Amino acid sequence: VQLQASGGGSVQAGDSLRLSCVASIRTFSTYAMAWFRQAPGKERESIATISWRGLSTDYADSVKGRFTISRNNAKNTVWLQMNMLKPEDTAVYYCAAGSKGITSISEYDYDYWGQGTQVTVSS
Repeated sequence: VQLQASGGGSVQAGDSLRLSCVASIRTFSTYAMAWFRQAPGKERESIATISWRGLSTDYADSVKGRFTISRNNAKNTVWLQMNMLKPEDTAVYYCAAGSKGITSISEYDYDYWGQGTQVTVSS
């Protein structure tokens, strides 16, 4: 199983980025997906999760109203649309897949992880 995350980069505050994660999971449509991030010197945190059918989503308070998670099960892909980026959004972003299929903010509920993609936001 592989999760390939992409789309990170260096942007200015207020800009947008769209992260993508393609999963080589045969039963992708049964997995919950999530995006986590880890900033230097900080613990990894959950920022957005989506259930297996995409009917349920959950966001960290710090990104609500700015970030949107979505998925296409036919393409084995999950996205994170990030708008109005702030310098505090600077981090390595990871996608994760959880076989329980339900949204969860706990990293222990996710079985597979991508390699991470760097997002840097300058003021």
